[in-house]
Formats: sequence, structure tokens, C-alpha cells
Amino acid sequence: MTELRVVIITGSSDGIGAEIARQLAAGGGAGVALVLAARNRAALETVAGACSALGAQTLVVPTDVGVQQQCRDLVAQAVARFGRIDALINNAGRSAHALFEDVQDLAWYEELMRINLWGSVWCTHAALPHLKASRGSIVAVSSLAGLVGVPGRTAYGATKFAMTGFFEALRVELKDAGVSVTTAYPGVVATMIRHHGFNAAGAQAGVSSLKEEGAMSVEECARLIVDGMNRRRRDVVMTAKGKIGRFLKLLAPGLVDRLALAAVKDEAKPAR
Repeated sequence: MTELRVVIITGSSDGIGAEIARQLAAGGGAGVALVLAARNRAALETVAGACSALGAQTLVVPTDVGVQQQCRDLVAQAVARFGRIDALINNAGRSAHALFEDVQDLAWYEELMRINLWGSVWCTHAALPHLKASRGSIVAVSSLAGLVGVPGRTAYGATKFAMTGFFEALRVELKDAGVSVTTAYPGVVATMIRHHGFNAAGAQAGVSSLKEEGAMSVEECARLIVDGMNRRRRDVVMTAKGKIGRFLKLLAPGLVDRLALAAVKDEAKPAR
């Protein structure tokens, strides 16, 4: 009898996280148990219903990853229900776009760091003993903004660069323990995350400041993340521009700066 594969997915009420859950359910059926975490219980229940219809077992745990105790409770409930954890997908996060000089109160910078970085750190810390026991997998969903600085993304980029550094170091620490660490770097994906992100005033932006033409589909992004996790890959850089830009930073950093600026809508660019 095949052992049940237990996967925790944060930020799984919609967007990339929800699609990862559906794809894992479709691929694993009754052999997979999905622990779905986000703040919106009703949306989580909808995702859980779709996954259950595909044969997967599900557990809905409403969670705000910006609160450490809730991260601990998420892991505890997963283990209490299924007895093990085989993978943790740190997908929960919030976006932001604001020119630094336009920000009056930096309190939301700290909140963003708590959600994007600390939420991943807290969940990983709580799950680590169980992942070591299963020789499992950790996935960190970062962003191309965690590899290249983009104007207007000082706060968001800081959180994602921090994730990159943390999980790169953790990967080396866990190599001999048999736990894989995969960092995914999506570019612009066709979700509402940028609309729901912070603006300069710390309110919901309501619009995207990035050029959305040619945005990657949620389905393709989720497929690449799942494939990277299953193959226990180090990194999943999702676009040709991202892969090229990573190396151009070393060879032609000024060109990369211009490309980053070109990705931003004119009205969101810094004044000349």
C-alpha cells in the first residue's frame, strides 16, 4: 500500500496556491492529503471541495501566516490529522508597489516582511522536524523581484530577496538530512495579487503597476512549481527574461536596470 503524501500549502485559497492544490489532487488522487491554509475559510472550503472531488483528502486550516502561533497551529493540526508532513509549500504572500519617496509611514513595510518572509520562516521552522523525518520537500515561492531590483518594489523586493537568502542557506544546512529546498521565481502571473497589494499609503492598490501583457497563466506557473518540487530542483526560474537577467546582472547590470524599469507602467515610474 502506497503511503499517503501529506502536503501543506499556504496561501491556497486562490491564485497559484489553489491551482497547485488542484494539480496535486489531480495527479495524486487518494494518495495525497492536502492541508490548505489561508485566511479566508470559505474560499479554502471551495478549493478543498474541488480537490476532494479529484480523490484527495483535505484539511482546511484558516491561517494568517503573519502570526507565528498560527503557523505553529497549522503544522500541529496537519500532524494531528495525518501523522506526517512530506512537503511544505510556502506560497502565502502579499504584493506591494510604491516609490520609496512617496511612502509616509513605513509600518506596512514591516507588515509585508512579516507576511512574506516571516510567514515562510515560521511555517518552515514548525514543520522542519516532520520534514526531516520524511526526508521531504520545502518550496519557497519567491519572485523574479527576489533576483532583480524593480523600481517601485523596494518593499516587495526586500521580502523576496530575504526569502532567497534564507532558503539558499537552509538548502545547504538540510542537504545531508535529505530534505530538498526548491525556490520558485515567478514573473508576472495572471492573478489579482498586485491589485490586492499595498500602495504607498499602505492601502490596497486596486491596480497593477506592472505591464501585464504576456502574463503567465496560473496553470502554467503552478505546473512548474509542482514539477520543480517533485524533481527536488534547487531553483525554478520561470521566464526566459528571468533566466537571462540573472546572468546579465553580472555582465551588464546597467542593462538589467533598464529592463526592470521598462517592466513598469509609465505612470508608476519615478519622475525624471
